[in-house]
Amino acid sequence: MNTIKSLTAALMLILIFIVTYSCVSVSYMKTDRAGPSEITGTYTLLLYGGRYSEDVENVAILDKEGDRYSFEIFAPGYDYTVKKEVQGKEALEEAKKHVGSHRFFFRSRLSRILDTEGNVIGYELRPLYHLTEFGISDILYIDYTMKDNKVITKIRLKYELENREPFLFRGGKGD
Repeated sequence: MNTIKSLTAALMLILIFIVTYSCVSVSYMKTDRAGPSEITGTYTLLLYGGRYSEDVENVAILDKEGDRYSFEIFAPGYDYTVKKEVQGKEALEEAKKHVGSHRFFFRSRLSRILDTEGNVIGYELRPLYHLTEFGISDILYIDYTMKDNKVITKIRLKYELENREPFLFRGGKGD
């Protein structure tokens, strides 16, 4: 019996070590508010969402070209489009059109995406919706993690909304 307990404890310690070690090389990115005048240069434009007419998960990422970082959206390829070598002003206009496509859209919010040293590596444009529709204006959770100069972007509804009205948030599929 003591052997089984010792073996279980040893396996748990090994598992904790592996999980802890595998997360060490991942860094979380921060964002802060930005102004449209900052969008200069050339960008790779990543447009997430717009999969169906009532899609509320519409986000645009402007990946600054020429730096050492690249953005990758953690989603199937059919959930987003990528356009390379887009001039700043054009990228921002296309991003605004993309995020503002839902009928409950109120306004957008532009944010800088910063690396671990505080350098701007890209921009995020996210939709804000009328409070009367969802109870909160900012309904999306967006997470940026960096591993080996790749910024992995995860986009989803905030937990409090995910199961509240599945019919509304899944394009009328009602699953």
